[in-house]
Amino acid sequence: MMADDDLLWTFGEGGRGGGGQRVRTNPSANAGHRTRDGLRLGRQASSLRTMLSDINHTVWKITVFLKGLSMNNLNDPPHWNIRPNARDDDGQGSKWNYALLVPMLGLAAFRWIWSRESQKEIEKEKKNYYQKLTSAQRELEFKYRDIITENRRTVAHLELELEKEQKRTQSYRQALVSQSHKLVEERRALEQEQRKLEEEKQILQHSGAAGALYQNCLEKEEEWQKKATALLKDCEDALTKRQDIYCSLVVPRHQRLEVEKQLLIRAATDPVALDLEMEAGLNDIFRYDTYCSNLLNTNKRRNGKLMWLYLRYWELSAELKKFKREKKYLFLPGLK
Repeated sequence: MMADDDLLWTFGEGGRGGGGQRVRTNPSANAGHRTRDGLRLGRQASSLRTMLSDINHTVWKITVFLKGLSMNNLNDPPHWNIRPNARDDDGQGSKWNYALLVPMLGLAAFRWIWSRESQKEIEKEKKNYYQKLTSAQRELEFKYRDIITENRRTVAHLELELEKEQKRTQSYRQALVSQSHKLVEERRALEQEQRKLEEEKQILQHSGAAGALYQNCLEKEEEWQKKATALLKDCEDALTKRQDIYCSLVVPRHQRLEVEKQLLIRAATDPVALDLEMEAGLNDIFRYDTYCSNLLNTNKRRNGKLMWLYLRYWELSAELKKFKREKKYLFLPGLK
């Protein structure tokens, strides 16, 4: 009986919120508690079914007992028998009948009241459980929609940025291609001028002092050309190393930054590099040349695209400057 009273208090008082303390929490954070509430309701319903079964069994025993009392006791016929229709002076038969009928009716009434109250409590707890579950589902749906909306905004913004960068890169590549075509045309024109200069050179070499002066100027230009070639070779090696570090997954980033720093220092201090205006081109390479070959590539010269265009551009610029200065030497006062 103590266990039944505890069960009644737990289900009747704690379930209605009279004795227990209920704390309103976030449904999405307490999804495990809802599962435990459902299990607790199932255990309480099972206990109620067991209690009702015991009450039914008790009523059945009382009914059997009453039927047994209505039978005649042959060992004591005058006094021990219960006679429902007895009309003696004491009226003991009628008292026995009413005395046994009262507990039977009381148990039946208790069973009916208990079943009704238990069913109400079960329905109430089910309703509360489904309300909590519906509220949690609604909150999760709202959060899911907010996350989806935010992700879509982020994706749209990134797509716009990517499109801008692609357009900028495309325009930059077109400018480089047009510049390359222009340099090729200038090179063809320079080759024609070179042939003319070679003819004039042959004439001036046999003209005495003027030929010696012109020869000295040509030697200076050849020396400058050698310095420019050596500078471009060193720059090519450094840029190849820098691009290999950029495409590597294991080499630390600070090594690439150190190579870039050394190249910029040399471009700002070397007279030949200043004459070729290499500093601006190096900044463009460091900012825009992000091309890498596949991961299995072992040839360092396959990495990078913009750097090779600039190296070719600087090489043609060096030849152009050399030929322009040689042409200028032809019109010096000492050579006329």
